[in-house]
Amino acid sequence: MLEGKAMVKETDMPQKMQIQAMAFASRALDLYDVYDCVCIAGHIKKEFDKMYGNGWQCVVGSNFGCFFSHSKGTFIYFALETSNFLIYKAASS
Repeated sequence: MLEGKAMVKETDMPQKMQIQAMAFASRALDLYDVYDCVCIAGHIKKEFDKMYGNGWQCVVGSNFGCFFSHSKGTFIYFALETSNFLIYKAASS
């Protein structure tokens, strides 16, 4: 497990949810090859959907950019090992 080794770059999530995000990411890295970003992101998204309701999005990779709208208190961007993780809940329109 890699919990505690993540570097949070930006967030507006409550502390408890941040810890959960990093734990899910760490677990996904234990389960899947580090280069299998699709499976890693899918695992994290499904865990967030189960725990906090539907509408979560997850992007995993070493080099990406994006522009998005999110619900307040649901955004985190952090690095763990060689990957960056962006997790957020889509803003309702």
